Amino acid sequence: MTDILIDTSNGVVTITLNRVDKKNSITADMYACMADGLAAAKDNAAVRVVVFQGHETIFSAGNDIGDFLNAKPSTEDAPVFRFLRGIATFPKPLVAAVCGPAVGVGTTMLFHCDLVYAGDNAAFSMPFVNLGLCPEAGSSLLVPQMMGYHRAAEALLLGEPFMAEAAMEVGLVNRVVPPTEANAVAQSQARKLAAKPLSSLIETKRLMKKGQSAQVLTQIGEEAVSFGRMLREPAAREAFTAFMDKRRPDFSKM
Repeated sequence: MTDILIDTSNGVVTITLNRVDKKNSITADMYACMADGLAAAKDNAAVRVVVFQGHETIFSAGNDIGDFLNAKPSTEDAPVFRFLRGIATFPKPLVAAVCGPAVGVGTTMLFHCDLVYAGDNAAFSMPFVNLGLCPEAGSSLLVPQMMGYHRAAEALLLGEPFMAEAAMEVGLVNRVVPPTEANAVAQSQARKLAAKPLSSLIETKRLMKKGQSAQVLTQIGEEAVSFGRMLREPAAREAFTAFMDKRRPDFSKM
């Protein structure tokens, strides 16, 4: 599909979010395409690294709200959940290049990547509370682990953006570069990884993540249950209605 471009070259699979006119907001079809791409890359012995990238002006605005409301994920086989499980359990190195806004899942997916390179215009945000929802992608576990509780509380309870330098300070980002260079830097690092023995890459990543792999999957499942329930409650309905009406939500009675 044209909204997601998948290219394979010299052991590197590049998954590009290519819906710039819609701020790379992600639809169910896009989640399915990325989940399938990850599954194929996992099973292909010739693939050693996967790179996620967007445009130099935008990584992703998160879920496409209209598509999301029309096809709410209700089962474990929903495309979004297949993608989240796929990225959380992917055994080979994952690299990301992030420029511009990275909203919601555009940020939480990065906690499952091994290397992240950001343009100096990158703005990360996880505004789930502002939508009457809760965190997803295991972020309620991974964000406090990486950032410390109080910084995580600020990011998840207030949902306000934090910029590239702050993301590098807490360990989410490896390096900050000009936006026009981010994709190229990620590709360069991916090529370095692809030149290394695959068995060593996989085993090293497995050992680093061994202590939390099962816990992350459990957290993703628990978040999904809460997320689905909250999606049907008044706060989320008010938040999404306000978004579609282009007004501020009123949570004063909720």
